[in-house]
Amino acid sequence: MIPIGVIHTPFTDPEQTPIQPSRSDAAGTVEVYPNFAAGLEGIEGFSHIYLVFQFFTTGDQDCLLVKPFLDERETGVFSTRYPLRPNPIGISVVRQLRRANNFIHFEGADMLDGSLLLDIKPYLPDFDVFQATRTGWFQNRSKP
Repeated sequence: MIPIGVIHTPFTDPEQTPIQPSRSDAAGTVEVYPNFAAGLEGIEGFSHIYLVFQFFTTGDQDCLLVKPFLDERETGVFSTRYPLRPNPIGISVVRQLRRANNFIHFEGADMLDGSLLLDIKPYLPDFDVFQATRTGWFQNRSKP
């Protein structure tokens, strides 16, 4: 994979970064590299977009059991959104505020400043909203 841009946010410390876009009102900017800017045509028509990005952390294949941010019990990394993963890929749905040339301004930043952008996809409720019937450890989490 090759980065198509970089994400600018106010967050430089992982400890101060929101754990999910839905828990953040922080603004951010996506800077799409000029050679990929033509791919943004029409993106301004969507209120929400997926940002697929690379975490700053290196992939950690030994970190297969983790404690999710909202629980005290260990569980498998693939049943969490924990940032230390074998492949350091993040996915966030953010609210698009506006597009200016190869820049997209958004709300809901939950990634570190300088995160490499791998892809952008439109959020489509007809395809992306499901009625969850089970939420695993989250529904049974221990409350600290």
